[in-house]
Amino acid sequence: MAKNKSTPEVNKEKEIKKANFEEIVTDEISDAKSESDPKESVQDEVAQQLAAELLSVERDKYLRLAAEYDNFRKRSAKEREMIYSDARIDAISKLLPVYDNLERALKMECSDESYYKGVEMIMTQLTDALNGMGVKEIPAVGEPFDPNRHNAVMKIEDPGLGENMIAEEYQKGFAIGDRVIRFSTVVVAN
Repeated sequence: MAKNKSTPEVNKEKEIKKANFEEIVTDEISDAKSESDPKESVQDEVAQQLAAELLSVERDKYLRLAAEYDNFRKRSAKEREMIYSDARIDAISKLLPVYDNLERALKMECSDESYYKGVEMIMTQLTDALNGMGVKEIPAVGEPFDPNRHNAVMKIEDPGLGENMIAEEYQKGFAIGDRVIRFSTVVVAN
């Protein structure tokens, strides 16, 4: 019965031997790694540098794409605004001949007072509509000549007026803000 030592003492011996074996194997593996470590560490560093460069390139591409999209969005908004402004100015400029004809009709003498009153009411309504859209008349007579707002068709000598002063207006000019829809056609003195 001496052969049968499968008691706790035997189990302890087996566990100790097993633990020793695991330590030896772990030490050998770590030694093997440390021996081959210089090559692997260089490869790891190169891989990390490549990954960092790739990340930098991709981040740069992303930032450029984001900036390009932002510029596209701003350019599109500006184009929409310009298209709206151009369409509005085009529509207003097509109404200006009606304004001119109504103005001429009001300057003519008329024997029918109700007819004259009707034309006057239409002119008032058109003027109010233009004012409501932000259209303003360009001041002309008595003002200094401004080539950015006036179109001179004639020059006269008039000692009563100063140098480059507007003496007469042939056709009214209109503007929305700083943008001229139609230049004033004027006669400039001196």
